[in-house]
Amino acid sequence: MKGVLAARDAQPAEALDGGAAWPLAEPFRIAGVAMPNRVVQAPLAGIANWAFRRQSRRHGAGLCVSEMVASYGVHHGNRRTLAMLRVLPGEAPMAIQLFGADRAVMAEAARAVEAAGADLIDVNMGCPVPKITKTGAGAALLDDPDGAAGIVEAMARAVDIPVMAKMRRGTTPSRARPVDVALRLEAAGAAALCVHPRAAAEEYSGAADHAVTAQVAAAVSIPVIASGDIGTPGEALRVVEGAGAAAVAIGRAALGNPWAFGEIASGRLRPRPELAEVVDEIECFAAEVVEALGPDRAVGYMRRFYPWYLAGQPVDDGALRRMQREPTVEGAVAILHRPRAAAPVPA
Repeated sequence: MKGVLAARDAQPAEALDGGAAWPLAEPFRIAGVAMPNRVVQAPLAGIANWAFRRQSRRHGAGLCVSEMVASYGVHHGNRRTLAMLRVLPGEAPMAIQLFGADRAVMAEAARAVEAAGADLIDVNMGCPVPKITKTGAGAALLDDPDGAAGIVEAMARAVDIPVMAKMRRGTTPSRARPVDVALRLEAAGAAALCVHPRAAAEEYSGAADHAVTAQVAAAVSIPVIASGDIGTPGEALRVVEGAGAAAVAIGRAALGNPWAFGEIASGRLRPRPELAEVVDEIECFAAEVVEALGPDRAVGYMRRFYPWYLAGQPVDDGALRRMQREPTVEGAVAILHRPRAAAPVPA
């Protein structure tokens, strides 16, 4: 995330052809589900609750995807897990992402997602975290194409809504067979694929190699959504045109910068938000986070967001430290309204 913030601060204005039709503004479909544009809010683990999705939609995302939800948590009726299936009125189109390695349990969880009102189901085949992969789920499924295809097939048969999958290039560069896996998933009934072209072992190091995305997009007949190192309209356009992707997924670039969705969906860069606009956005978002998570859990969740929102803004370091120590979200936000919270902008 440090690299994303550094790139955001150094981001130059991009020269785009304002007179041409903007490809990312066009609608597209995944099976029978229509999206108003080609910008997808990525399924960020531990982040993409309904408050975050609502913010993403408000700023221009055409499709929003939930944080990953444990299929076994659904199976066992875990209260917190079941709460993650909540779909609010007005969220359509949206997807809920599931993870797991047991076909029957994943199919059962898919039925619960459909009953909750989601428009699509996303299967996590990209998470590199050991506590997920050691169970055979997440990116580990890329080393088991039979198991991955079997899960997609079981889920697609269990529900009437489309099933898609988010996959990485592979577990390691040497073991990666992204085209083979993609073809297996398509044959099993996947309605779309989201491709992050780094291996799981690489996590977010290096650069996303969208030549891999292009190989997958050329091999399958279903929509391919490109993910990885896309945070500006120019980057999105280069990936869509260069890789033949149907859409782009925006993740880390939108953390503390939800305006990125609208920029990419419209093809127009906007001036960096002034502090007052950022404070208004934090206040609006924080209020919904409290409603989504409850006041206690919201404190830790929002503490991650304050530095992301306020990077490059004229806010005193002491004010940010006080925000991180505040025991309530309301108290942290109030600091931004106090005199001397913001340092004067240098002349």
